[in-house]
Amino acid sequence: MPRRTDISSILVIGSGPIIIGQACEFDYSGTQACRVLKAEGFRVVLVNSNPATIMTDPDFADATYIEPITPEFVERVIAQERPDALLATLGGQTALNTAVVLHEKGVLEKYGCELIGASFEAIQRGEDREQFKAIVESLTGIPGGAPEVARSRVCHSLEEVMAAAGELGYPVVVRPSFTMGGVGSGLAHDPEELRQIAGTGLAASPVTEVLIEESILGWKEYELEVMRDKADNVVIVCSIENFDPMGVHTGDSVTVAPAMTLTDREYQRMRDVGIAIIRAVGVDTGGCNIQFAINPDDGRMIVIEMNPRVSRSSALASKATGFPIAKIAAKVAVGYTLDEIPNDITRVTPASFEPALDYVVVKVPRFAFEKFPAADSTLTTHMKSVGEVMSIGRNFTEALGKAMRSTETGTGFWLDRADGNLETLLTELRRPHDGRVLKLMDALDAGATVEQLHEATRIDPWFLDQIALIQQVGAEVREADHLSPELLRHAKRHGLSDVQIGQLRGLDESVIRQLRWALDIRPVYKAVDTCAAEFEALTPYLYSTYEEESEVPARTKQAVLILGSGPNRIGQGIEFDYSCVHATMALRDAGYEAIMVNCNPETVSTDYDTSDRLYFEPLTAEDVLEVYHAETLAGPVAGVICQLGGQTPLKLAQTLKNAGVPIVGTSPEAINLAEDRGAFGRVLANAGLPAPKHGMAASAAEAKRVASEIGYPVLVRPSFVLGGRGMEIVYDADGLTDYLRRAGAEPGGACADGPLLIDRFLDDAVEIDVDALYDGSELFLGGVMEHIEEAGIHSGDSACVLPPMSLSDAEIERIRRSTRAIADGVGVRGLINIQFALMSDTLYVIEANPRASRTVPFVSKATGVQLAKAAALLMAGQSIASLRAAGLLPQEDAAVTDPYDPIAVKEAVLPFRRFRTPTGRIVDTVLGPEMRSTGEVMGYDVDFPRAFAKSQVSAYGGLPAEGTLFVSVADRDKRAIILPVARLAELGFTVLATTGTAQVLRRNGIPATPVRKVSQGRGAHGEQTIVELIESGTVDMVVNTPKGQGARADGYSIRAATTSAGRPIITTVQELQAAVQALEAQLRGPFHVRSLQEHGADRISRRESAARREARA
Repeated sequence: MPRRTDISSILVIGSGPIIIGQACEFDYSGTQACRVLKAEGFRVVLVNSNPATIMTDPDFADATYIEPITPEFVERVIAQERPDALLATLGGQTALNTAVVLHEKGVLEKYGCELIGASFEAIQRGEDREQFKAIVESLTGIPGGAPEVARSRVCHSLEEVMAAAGELGYPVVVRPSFTMGGVGSGLAHDPEELRQIAGTGLAASPVTEVLIEESILGWKEYELEVMRDKADNVVIVCSIENFDPMGVHTGDSVTVAPAMTLTDREYQRMRDVGIAIIRAVGVDTGGCNIQFAINPDDGRMIVIEMNPRVSRSSALASKATGFPIAKIAAKVAVGYTLDEIPNDITRVTPASFEPALDYVVVKVPRFAFEKFPAADSTLTTHMKSVGEVMSIGRNFTEALGKAMRSTETGTGFWLDRADGNLETLLTELRRPHDGRVLKLMDALDAGATVEQLHEATRIDPWFLDQIALIQQVGAEVREADHLSPELLRHAKRHGLSDVQIGQLRGLDESVIRQLRWALDIRPVYKAVDTCAAEFEALTPYLYSTYEEESEVPARTKQAVLILGSGPNRIGQGIEFDYSCVHATMALRDAGYEAIMVNCNPETVSTDYDTSDRLYFEPLTAEDVLEVYHAETLAGPVAGVICQLGGQTPLKLAQTLKNAGVPIVGTSPEAINLAEDRGAFGRVLANAGLPAPKHGMAASAAEAKRVASEIGYPVLVRPSFVLGGRGMEIVYDADGLTDYLRRAGAEPGGACADGPLLIDRFLDDAVEIDVDALYDGSELFLGGVMEHIEEAGIHSGDSACVLPPMSLSDAEIERIRRSTRAIADGVGVRGLINIQFALMSDTLYVIEANPRASRTVPFVSKATGVQLAKAAALLMAGQSIASLRAAGLLPQEDAAVTDPYDPIAVKEAVLPFRRFRTPTGRIVDTVLGPEMRSTGEVMGYDVDFPRAFAKSQVSAYGGLPAEGTLFVSVADRDKRAIILPVARLAELGFTVLATTGTAQVLRRNGIPATPVRKVSQGRGAHGEQTIVELIESGTVDMVVNTPKGQGARADGYSIRAATTSAGRPIITTVQELQAAVQALEAQLRGPFHVRSLQEHGADRISRRESAARREARA
């Protein structure tokens, strides 16, 4: 069937901010969909609240709305745009749930907007646990009989849950309906654990429904990615097997494609069941993901669940096979059949031709437990990983080795000193945790057998045998008289890196590399072709392996290699991928061949048609040098860009330059100048720019002396940090003693990685973030952002506003002059990000990063200037003047304010609800200089109150318009809260407060009821503590500012209880003031929605009018 002609405009709903369980896999899927629908001639309307993703770039849709993804806001967009259809199967659970509500409220029917991709009925059949169970059990026509599901009961209350567990027997699995990433799910071994998990699950489910299921802990877990069209063509795109058995969320497990340990009969049975399910559920215009479990003891197979939409695994399956699931799902949704859609890679086979793999793909998750030291690191069905990497090899061992070094955690087989006690290791292996794969090797080195490892972990013996094979290769390398060419090639074919071989031989990595090159042992690059080499691959999507024949095509154009940002992690997310994608677009347009090197399957940069060539490779010196070498053989190479992918490629710049690789843009020497404290201090001194007083300390005694000389409060941090790791604000000598005690307990002590850096902390300063471009002579000020919270909260976690609210034009001009002096002094060519603090009319320089920052996408969308594209062309040798002449940069930069420009507010989205202590409490939610957010949203409107209100709706569901407010603040904040709390009382809030805060409020005429602290316990007449009031749902919003560092038992209990209850919590006075303005904006009437394209057209119109007025004058 050809493309539908009865629809002309389609609304696509994105997935919102990056959160654990719903990351940028959905931005990748949604971006693919927007591109293909535009190419097909549809008018594409997009709603997404996430500014960090390339998906919300104005180029990818005809109308881009950066608005909250709620039924109310999406309805306003529908009313304004009147789309013919809504595609909601590519934005994760957020988009699907929003579409379901719009259907149930009659909004879609009211505006004549058809749901495409999956019908409402198919969504309900796939998502509703009871309906899906009945469908699976009714499939009696399959060879071998109807498939099984786990014995289970659907429950809507805790009473029903406890009764179901009594019937099924412990342990039981809790699965909430209509949630994602395992939110609220878990394995309960006893009634107490069940009450805790099920209570969370019922609260997390939008329909207050959980499935209580018999335990299949220890079974093998599999997934199938399946697609179906209107003509009933069905393809199995990919099978995926979990390395870890059931009990670990698939997002937290190492996974392998294709499935490795199924018999042919088991695979055919799984395939038959998958096809029958997609038909019975009725998904006939798109893709779905079906999960299975197999009992290793008797082969019994059960169906776990189905996602009637593009899933988290779809991005992995797409990258693993070269079959673009989201792109084809979008085409199928608008009427095409699979046999009508050509395969982009072969260009001769259709999409109905199932992919075949002649290689192995391994995905390894990336965790962030170091950011939440109090969190329980045990892996469960509740997803905790923040990112992932993927690698491709000719066998499992090669692919695993490449994937593990892609994670950038600095760990790997034989690289860490391990406890050699076998009993201790086997005990540790029983608990699933990050790093368990490494422990398997340690246990094998300590004498464990594969049988012992299987008994401890329930991991399939085939996988354990492969780990044993790697261990055997390692032993051969360690014990050989010399490294023969045969042994070296053998080690490389099993995934050992130069670093690992060097560690085993007691040699430096560079020695192994030189030996390998002298022996001409270098990888070749094979193409991902979707058909196991049956047809020629015409799209250069490449991976390395140690074989004979290379498939890198020759070229004539100058090439630029762009190094991506690797796995998502806290501190380095998709904001950097955005910059990399923009660079490929700009360089391709400028006539270069853009070559992407990255290992993250979730991102747009690793889509095979984003760049001219894609290398799916680890971002290590070894791997990047080999890609560069292969490309120099294929044609001319202008150089490598290290400036756009965050710290990952930046750390490689000097090593690459030392190896003779030309670095495009800011030189490694300039990068080091900005990062070396002493050298940067000299740059500031030469420019006459002040920095806060600082010092270094190599011991606890020295730290105390330096701090007293500088004066409290001070900011203390280790020498080398990313994302503020280990940073803390210390308010007095006792606080410093406590910090040193805790840091001293870490491996190697407080000064393990070099001296402690101690800075004067500028209390009550206004923190300012600047993104700018510099070409060696001219500066373009991209954006000046003012942080809403005070200095001391990491810029990635702080809400910020652009244009700045409280800075005068004279102050912005001073910032511009300072930025130019630093860019010139450092030697920047391209982007630079600088953080300033304004205090008592002094502009202090906090730090400078000569690279793309995480705020570049936000600034670009707020101002309409695509900074990353401009930066790529500057790095390639163009000037700011030439970019202005070409229309890529406006004549005026951010130093000239436009009074009619809308206001943009960036708000961080924090993952505290995902991380609990071993006792089940949520980790502390107080913000500080160490970054903890996983994503961000943007509020965009005509003034600050409305923009801030939208940002709160997008990030946390909004602020309550009435109810009960609890206030407990540090003494230094009591004067500042009087006016905002008085206004909230006027708006109708009932105010509760701790005794000291209540006394201050009452003296200022604000009625406030004192409540008991946790430490006081219940009153004589049973009066509840504040935590009990919060847990019971009595309190609607909490204001709690921390009282310095150290022991904060009461404050922590309050914040943990508030986060558990899903209530808004405000931890700074500035945020409270902004919240009051937002609540007042909500009361003034309904919000309006406008697309980025409309804002951009208005901006251009204003500039043209101003230019005409100037010409007449």
